[in-house]
Amino acid sequence: MLEAVGELRAAPALPRTRTAGISGLGAALPDGVVPNAVVGARLGVDARWIERRTGIRNRRRLAEGERLSDLATTAARTALADAQVRADQLDLILVATFTADEITPGTAPLVAHALGTKVAAVDLNAACTGFLAAVEDACARIESGRAEHVLVIGAEAMSRFVDEDDRRVAPLFGDGAGAAVISAGAGALSPVVLRSDGGLADLIVATRADPFVRMQGHETYVNAVTALSEATVDACAAANLSAGDIDLFVFHQANRRILDAVAERLGLDRTRVVDVIADLANVSAATLPLALCAARDEGRIRPGARVLLGAMGAGFVYGAGVLTWA
Repeated sequence: MLEAVGELRAAPALPRTRTAGISGLGAALPDGVVPNAVVGARLGVDARWIERRTGIRNRRRLAEGERLSDLATTAARTALADAQVRADQLDLILVATFTADEITPGTAPLVAHALGTKVAAVDLNAACTGFLAAVEDACARIESGRAEHVLVIGAEAMSRFVDEDDRRVAPLFGDGAGAAVISAGAGALSPVVLRSDGGLADLIVATRADPFVRMQGHETYVNAVTALSEATVDACAAANLSAGDIDLFVFHQANRRILDAVAERLGLDRTRVVDVIADLANVSAATLPLALCAARDEGRIRPGARVLLGAMGAGFVYGAGVLTWA
């Protein structure tokens, strides 16, 4: 029996006259593939050692001169076509990223321009939890009546911020973009549990003086398992569901050992936990939409399915929520 372990401060229940969910998905990956053999040769470790510790075999990488905003735009166009929504029907574009091509301008206005619209466009930085936070924001706007369609993109060029000689980080990250169109009436999103613990902010850090991602590996692993487990239980409770009511668990793809540990701690059937880390690696805010695309394309998400999204990342920020698929 699972019990909520976090501190729940639910808002007063209000009658919903509108719901919102995912009406279309899209993914875009760079052509460049970097296998473990290449990473391992530089680090002086065996390719199989990397896979055993992370579950990763390959990662995608943007080539010199390629832009993250272009990758995000490609994913966006695919999602719009999938949803049968035009760019001029969008009320907002949100791009979850912390690896934009420039410090400013943000990625979102560039994507909007490439799509041929002047709609409001905003970047959101919640590290690996960014896509979930953006989906929550999009659904809230639609439920309140302030929007009909919101385009949410998770896009990261992690390779630009990885020290290829740092054994703790170099094998973990890849590049990519995933997008979702959030529309009124396209399923529903339960109350999302979103939390932060700034006391753990030093576990994953990149500074202006040292822009490479630096990570305390073991401590990050321990706290990631705890945070994902807590958020999963509390998100199920907020939706008045148990873990047994969830058809598919789509967690942030940080490390297969984290996925295994969360599944074991919560007693989840591992076949209901999406695992696409082998050939994508950790793509930060892009992992959730990329994992959703993969699961949908494999026929693992059917109309009416309950899909739990969960993520944790630098900050330390984490959360989960349950989507009912349209």
